[in-house]
Amino acid sequence: MRNPEARLPSPEPRVPSPESRSVMSLALVAIVTAVALVAVAGQDQTAPANTAGIAENWTPPRTPDGQPDLQGIWTNYTSTPFEVPDARDTPGLYAGDLDGTGRGTGPGFLTDTSDRTLTKGASLVVDPPNGRVPIMPWAEERRNYKLAHIQDHWENHTAWERCITRGVPGGLFPAGYGSGYQILQSPGYVAIVYEMIHEARIIPLDGRPHVGPGFRLWNGDSRGRWEGNTLVVDITNYNDKGTVATNVATQRVRAIPQSEALHVVERLTRVDENTIDYEAVVEDPKVFTSPWKVAMPLHREPDYQIFEYACHEGNLAVPNTLSGGRARDRAAATAKTQ
Repeated sequence: MRNPEARLPSPEPRVPSPESRSVMSLALVAIVTAVALVAVAGQDQTAPANTAGIAENWTPPRTPDGQPDLQGIWTNYTSTPFEVPDARDTPGLYAGDLDGTGRGTGPGFLTDTSDRTLTKGASLVVDPPNGRVPIMPWAEERRNYKLAHIQDHWENHTAWERCITRGVPGGLFPAGYGSGYQILQSPGYVAIVYEMIHEARIIPLDGRPHVGPGFRLWNGDSRGRWEGNTLVVDITNYNDKGTVATNVATQRVRAIPQSEALHVVERLTRVDENTIDYEAVVEDPKVFTSPWKVAMPLHREPDYQIFEYACHEGNLAVPNTLSGGRARDRAAATAKTQ
C-alpha cells in the first residue's frame, strides 16, 4: 500500500487559463463584496493600544474602520517539524504508506526553495514543552487502523483526500505546497481565503453568539474579537466526522479524529510589516489528555500567486485508491490458489 498523496494523481495546483483567472478574480471580489454588505453599519472596531510583541519603531497599520490591518497574502512554508520526533514514531504509517517510504515535513518535502525554519524551537507544537501532542491511546489506534486500511473504505481517508476540507485549524498548518493564504477585512468581518481546497472562512467580529448546539460543522463555528492588536478567534460547534490535521507534514497528528467537544482558540498578531504571529490552542477532552498549542509566524508574500487548487483531477483519487485495494485482494486470492 502506497502513500495516497504520492501514489495517486497528485493534487498539484494547476496554472489556470486566463478564463479561469477571470472567474477566480470575480469570485474573490464577490467574497469581499458580500462581507462588506452584511457588515454592521457604524460598528466601532477601533482596538485599544497594545504593543506587546510589536516590532520596535513600527506602527501597526489600521483599516479605514479602525481594525488592526492583517490584510495581504501570507505563507507558512517551513522545514520545522510539526512535532518533536520520537524514536517510536512510524512515519510510513502516518503517511498511509506501510512500506515505510512516506515522509512528512522536511527539506526534501518542500516545494519552496527557501527552506525556511519558522521557529527557534524544535517543533511547531510549543505546548506541552516536550513538543508532543498528548493524544489518547484510543485515538491513535483509530488513526492507525484507518491509515492501514485506507484502500478498503472511503471513510478511512481524511477530509482533505476526499476534497471536503483541510480543517480548522488544520488548514493553517504548513504543508509541502499550496500553503498560501489571503486575509481580507471589511467593517465587522475578517475573511481568510485558503489556497488549498480554495476555502474562504468568514469570521464575524460583532459579538454575536455561536450557533446553537444542534448545528455541527466540519470546520466549526468561528467568532472573532480584538484584544488590542490581536485577533482572537473562538471556534466551537464541530462535528465528529473530520480530523484535527490532514496533511502528511503533520505526521503523527494526521488523521487523529475530532469529537463534538473540540474547541480551538486562534490568535493572530501582526508584529511587523511582513510577519503575523499565529497561535492555535486545541482542546478536545475526548481525544487529547490536555490542551496543546501550535505557534508559528505567517510571512507576507506580496508576489505570491494563489492559483486554483483543483484537489484531484476528476475527483478520482479515492476511487483509484479503492480499486487499487481490490486489485491487491484479487492478487492475494490468486496467489493462495496457486
